Amino acid sequence: MGEEEILEQRRSLAAPLIFFVVIVFHFATKWLQDLKKGASNTDKEIQLRGEIKQLLKEAASFSQPSTFAQAAKLRRSAAAKEKELANYQAQRCKEVVTYGVLVFRFWRSSVASVSQQLVQPFGNVLSWKTGGSLNNDVMVGIIPWLILCTRVSKFVCRLVK
Repeated sequence: MGEEEILEQRRSLAAPLIFFVVIVFHFATKWLQDLKKGASNTDKEIQLRGEIKQLLKEAASFSQPSTFAQAAKLRRSAAAKEKELANYQAQRCKEVVTYGVLVFRFWRSSVASVSQQLVQPFGNVLSWKTGGSLNNDVMVGIIPWLILCTRVSKFVCRLVK
């Protein structure tokens, strides 16, 4: 088995593997959103930050010894909201790190090869940082592949709803 055959076999497995990773992230995000009543991440984060500020402001307004229990309850609610916000940010961080690792791993190598006739006007864009075409096939780079996989997985997630 020659070096070129090993490279071709690795390249043929990379594209579906990357697509699988991207679609798993999108289904996990969709599942978490459905579990938490469906707001988008940024909307949910903004809402949580607002609720945390409001709860802490209300807790600060209770300064009398007779209202200590109410203030403590509001502070506990704010702490729970902060924990939920941290979970959302951790999920986003994992996704960014995974995308970064994929980009680092496949930066100068091609992820897939597509017939040049199928992607005629977009061949140079798809082969960004991979060296162009080989044997009348366009070599697809990691950045365009991640963009395409992200779009397709979001579309599939919407269809599954």
